[in-house]
Amino acid sequence: MAKRVFEVWKGSNKFILGGRFIFGPDARSLVVTLSLIIVPVVLFCVFVARHLRHAFSPYNVGYAILVVAILFTIYVLILLFLTSARDPGILPRNLHPPEEEFRYDSSASVEVGGRQTPSLQFPRTKEVMVNGIPVRVKYCDTCMLYRPPRCSHCSICNNCVERFDHHCPWRNYRYFFMFVSSATLLCIYVFSISALYIKVLMDDNHATVWKAIQDSPTSVVLMIYCFISLWFVGGLTGFHLYLIGTNQTTYENFRYRAENRINVYNLGCVNNFKEVFCTKVKPSKNNFRALAQEEEPPPRPVGRPTAREATGGEEDSVQDDLEIGEDLLKISQRRNVEEMDDEIRCRGSNGGAPHNTSDVESVLSSDHHRAATVRDETRHSSWGRRSGSWEIAPEVLVNSTVTERRSFSSSKET
Repeated sequence: MAKRVFEVWKGSNKFILGGRFIFGPDARSLVVTLSLIIVPVVLFCVFVARHLRHAFSPYNVGYAILVVAILFTIYVLILLFLTSARDPGILPRNLHPPEEEFRYDSSASVEVGGRQTPSLQFPRTKEVMVNGIPVRVKYCDTCMLYRPPRCSHCSICNNCVERFDHHCPWRNYRYFFMFVSSATLLCIYVFSISALYIKVLMDDNHATVWKAIQDSPTSVVLMIYCFISLWFVGGLTGFHLYLIGTNQTTYENFRYRAENRINVYNLGCVNNFKEVFCTKVKPSKNNFRALAQEEEPPPRPVGRPTAREATGGEEDSVQDDLEIGEDLLKISQRRNVEEMDDEIRCRGSNGGAPHNTSDVESVLSSDHHRAATVRDETRHSSWGRRSGSWEIAPEVLVNSTVTERRSFSSSKET
């Protein structure tokens, strides 16, 4: 039964719902992220927002606090799902190296069947032009492709991702930034309303801050939690605002700073923001639900014979001719020996006897000499016929016939 692409995918991704959604290998951490968002909001709605429904005039205006908290949380969760469950820009892997990039290094040759064959080499890098400036791109041995500019191989997902940004959320970068910034606003909202509830308790009960905290300890816990979270999501929002304004990724920011390189992708602050938020999101280059294709053998470069074709075919034809020639020689020698035995018996019956065994040995040695000659001629004849053909070279048949006749005549003379 044919499998689908997501079933045979070589990356470390996790797929759900028949390949409709793709996650990273750390998909379980998504559960932790969900709990860090949902649990505080549930506590906020139950212990804070619910008590503020009738705290303002008109009487039911406090319901807006509860509704805003629920809707804003749903919005943040949707952005989280769009960030983590979509293709971040994975480049499809090649089944074989790019044929147009084959290079042959004659200096580093490999001996195949007694012949020197040039070894196959790949240039590890090549240059492409970006905004009039040459940029060097690298060859990926895992995906067997030259990475486009700003592309890198994610060690976590084991995929080449275009415009890679630490753990590859770039094609989803718009949703990623909106998620981080929205989470920052949600923290500010929960912190502010929790502090407001403490103020309401102080005003209603004419109590001190300590008394209000004792009346609603959950509000204080939520304020501390949101304050700590703001250092993470708020700092991340500010950092990515800088990256968007300068048209960089996190990976490029650290690399350019370490290597003192010029950012060739900077189009100006306004154009950089337009590129992130106002351009159309590119569709995925992978159809994970499509039927997987069987891997084809890598193509052979045009004009270059393979080692099998260069040496193996000739060796096979030589071996075939040698075997056929040896069979013919064995047949002819067997006939010679039988005829000699018959001749000796005939002479013995007529009262004659062979002079000595030296004549027989001389005949056999001459047959061995002829066998070696025929084998050499057979080896020579194999180069003249097509590989894979079962036709016997004419020279083999002629030599074998001559060998039979000479052997027959010599046996009579003996």
